[in-house]
Amino acid sequence: MLKDKEFQKIKYPIIEDSCACKVSLDYLGDKWILLIIRDLFRYRYTFSDFLHKNTEERIATNVLSDRLKKLLDLKIINYRLNENNKKIKEYYLTNRGIELYDIIFQLQYWTLSNVDFNHSENTKNWKTSLASRSRETIIKEKKDNYKKFRKKIFNF
Repeated sequence: MLKDKEFQKIKYPIIEDSCACKVSLDYLGDKWILLIIRDLFRYRYTFSDFLHKNTEERIATNVLSDRLKKLLDLKIINYRLNENNKKIKEYYLTNRGIELYDIIFQLQYWTLSNVDFNHSENTKNWKTSLASRSRETIIKEKKDNYKKFRKKIFNF
């Protein structure tokens, strides 16, 4: 298993001056990238977990493989092989990946404030937690809870 360590910054391949928003979207602007990161925060961590066979979010296996590879290349995620079945990769967020929860949070917050839609059970629960706790508290708790989960499951 590869341990999460301090990584060098990602080297952007375009040498011309670039807008930070554009650069981040070049790496993270695909909906599946953000949904995989969201799912990792929901403690889903195997290829099968990401397939969501029981929801409307159905990602094709080839697309999932591609996005996982991109996230691995960016060192946003890493994996270990399952102890009982070495064919199963168990993915986890690196510290770089955990930093992205702020973005997930803000996207959800913006959507609740600006879009009329039918809420999933997760969205209902998340909205309820917003009523009783500050944004900063929720973000900190989510990141801390993920680190505890990673420590428990992946032992670091």
